[in-house]
Amino acid sequence: MNLATYFLDRNLDEGRGERTALLCGDERVSYAELATLANRAGHVLRELGVHSGQRVLLALADGIEFVATWYGAQKIGAVTAEVYTFLRPEDYAYYLQYTDADVVVVDEATLDPVRQAMTRPVRLLVAGVADELLGAGESPFWTMVRRAPGELDPAPVTRDDVVIWKFTTGSTGKPKACVHPARSPVESFRRYALDVLGMTGDDVVLAVPKLFFGYARDLVAMFPFGVGGSGIVFGERTTPERLFELIARHRPTILVNVPTMMGAMAAHPAAASADLSCLRLCTSAGEALPAEVHRRWDEAFGVPVVDGIGSSEAYHIYLSNRPGDLRRGSLGRPVPGYTARIVDESGADVPDGEIGILEVSGPTVALRYWRAPEKSAETFHGDTVRTGDLFSRDADGFFHHHGRADDLLKVGGMFVAPNEIEDCLLAHPDVLDCAVVGHTENGRTRPRAFVVPREGATLTAERLTEFARERLAGHKYPRDIRFLDELPRTANGKLDRRALRTRYA
Repeated sequence: MNLATYFLDRNLDEGRGERTALLCGDERVSYAELATLANRAGHVLRELGVHSGQRVLLALADGIEFVATWYGAQKIGAVTAEVYTFLRPEDYAYYLQYTDADVVVVDEATLDPVRQAMTRPVRLLVAGVADELLGAGESPFWTMVRRAPGELDPAPVTRDDVVIWKFTTGSTGKPKACVHPARSPVESFRRYALDVLGMTGDDVVLAVPKLFFGYARDLVAMFPFGVGGSGIVFGERTTPERLFELIARHRPTILVNVPTMMGAMAAHPAAASADLSCLRLCTSAGEALPAEVHRRWDEAFGVPVVDGIGSSEAYHIYLSNRPGDLRRGSLGRPVPGYTARIVDESGADVPDGEIGILEVSGPTVALRYWRAPEKSAETFHGDTVRTGDLFSRDADGFFHHHGRADDLLKVGGMFVAPNEIEDCLLAHPDVLDCAVVGHTENGRTRPRAFVVPREGATLTAERLTEFARERLAGHKYPRDIRFLDELPRTANGKLDRRALRTRYA
């Protein structure tokens, strides 16, 4: 079950070698061309000393180099791990130490911060930098790739061999690596991409998040390859303007999205003239999609939203709505092959309509967290993961998210879920984005709301407080409202509540 063989080379074996695998700017890269590049990259990694089972760390902007190197590493049996390309040197120092990778693939943006982060000798494979600017232990990507052989036999990999590390978001502490065997992406492809999304060879996929985030990488550069489809990659930061431009240029059929960008796209002045008719669906994940944001998206574009939830611990999406079977405000039903329970603190099932902790069982649950035995024992139980997310299930079997258990606020002796307050505030027409955290006032916890107003809005805290007071119970509405230009988010696009509590306290 070598992933390079399964997702990439199989297209050549089945006669799809000339089909487009990647669209990147003006370039169209066929499966045959990408397979050759991956083979060359695999040879280069071996030349730098990478062996089967060793970790390769990718700190690369999205592009052909990223995808070719990822598959090259997989083809020689290495373990791939990816990180964001706009981190500080101290962040890269953590990943270098944590992964213990001997080879790191970098580019123009990450070369200097990774250099600063190194406390031990590490081989750097560098893309996008002139050869003469490289120092000792730094190898030029394209120079080495061009001279490497174009054929490469795949390393033997079984379904139970570890091949992928997926990092957690780090929103509640340092990111941890979820250790996954080869079967995880294959099972997720079959059960989510095929059975839920109905992906075919005619699909062209564009993602809002970058490829270091497994949600995007799988849906752009893995799952479409499983059926001979295409992925769009671009190295620039993602903005509504860039997305509208790429949609007009490449006419994708699937947009891989996150709630924050969906709200920004719907509120953008270009939304009224943007032609998104090429899209047959838009996925949403990373965090729950507020019903109000979903409504605004529907009004602006009319593209069906397949909202779901997944995690690094369970590899990918395990609850999802379906095309043609959507319930706004819900995260759908279990993906085929998965089961979901909502339990109380004792582990007993709670009745429909009541809130509890979500437990998910399925074929893609990680083996463990790397170097975290206690946290692994707390989270993983065979093929079951205890998520820490609060959910309820309605009578029709749709699951509804109520936030993280550790985000609950105890206000006036009663528990309050921040997302209930956030959903209320988002219903105000002048609110673009918002988040609620707790703050202590005279020894008591109170909700504090951080609000991003719509451009040009003249919103006041007093008016918004009154709006919430009319719609929420007395202990729930926020007495403290603060306005920001944007909310802090992790590299994966998730709300960073910890930063709100510390940076804006």
